Amino acid sequence: MTVLIITHSKDNESIPLVVKAIESQGGKAFRFDTDRFPTQVQLDVYYNSECEEVILTSDNQKLDLNQVSAVWYRRIAIGARIPTTMDKQLRQASIGECRATIQGAIASIKGFHLDRVANIRLAENKQLQLQVAREVGLDTPRTLITNNPQAVKKFAQDCQQGIIAKMQSSFAIYNNLGEENVVFTNPVVSEDLENLHGLDLCPMTFQEKIPKALELRTIIVGKQIFTAAVDSQALRHARYDWRRQGFALVNAWQPYNLPEDIETKLTQLMAYFGLNYGAIDIILTPDNHHVFLEVNPVGEFFWLEKTPGLPISNAIAQTLLSFEQTQPLPHFSFPEIKKHRLFASAFEHNTNNTTRY
Repeated sequence: MTVLIITHSKDNESIPLVVKAIESQGGKAFRFDTDRFPTQVQLDVYYNSECEEVILTSDNQKLDLNQVSAVWYRRIAIGARIPTTMDKQLRQASIGECRATIQGAIASIKGFHLDRVANIRLAENKQLQLQVAREVGLDTPRTLITNNPQAVKKFAQDCQQGIIAKMQSSFAIYNNLGEENVVFTNPVVSEDLENLHGLDLCPMTFQEKIPKALELRTIIVGKQIFTAAVDSQALRHARYDWRRQGFALVNAWQPYNLPEDIETKLTQLMAYFGLNYGAIDIILTPDNHHVFLEVNPVGEFFWLEKTPGLPISNAIAQTLLSFEQTQPLPHFSFPEIKKHRLFASAFEHNTNNTTRY
């Protein structure tokens, strides 16, 4: 069995962890760094009336995509190494053609896909996530997504414990030295409410401030569920977004047992989106309520392999090699699911992914 891992050359240690797990379970892994296409990696797609060949060549290694048994779509950065000295319009045209070529090759692979790109794109819609989470019975924060300053001020008045601001999409801003500045979740203070002019250029997401006893990261792989907890309130700069102090907290994560009813509801959420993998963020409040924040269909897990030692990479490898695709629960259905998935397929975008947690 051969697993194709679709990523880029700057991806983190998740890749070697899963490669090792695949090999230990008797499979083979082929890593496709999409940023190296088309400058260093070649793809030959050939069709005629009798046969088809789709050959990927990287570092003198060839892979016939028709022989791929499973696909793990992890990260994508197609055309990133095309010279920036090219004419801007020609470079964009080249990147567009490269994306169409690679996305077509991925879509045509007949093997098992841990998650189809269309399902991933649908699940990235944070507004739809909150809607579905509420429908399956999960607690969610009061949320306002707007470009209207007056609506933000009213929302702040309604949320007595305060509000936070965050973005729906994951991105980073780079300075002149190429240093990455991630946009984290931040509290909204009174001075911010008087300086909301930028909303006419970019909407933002505002949520009520939820008190935190612990922050949870739940990783679902097929039918397996892994949860770890961290006390983000122990460090001042991690109180609103633990990622600010991710390195400082890396050894502080502990195993956590989610209540069975929460696990069931999360499974229903995953079934709606047709996902076999998801990284889910949850707040445990001081009065022991679990509040769903979001699910990232390609979210990170690697640090949880070390502390507290959750065997997530083994679960990913097992699912890829055994083709155990999660099916929606028999008693659970949404009448709009076909419409949403059709929309996702039609609207599927080709933007490059930044690192997402």
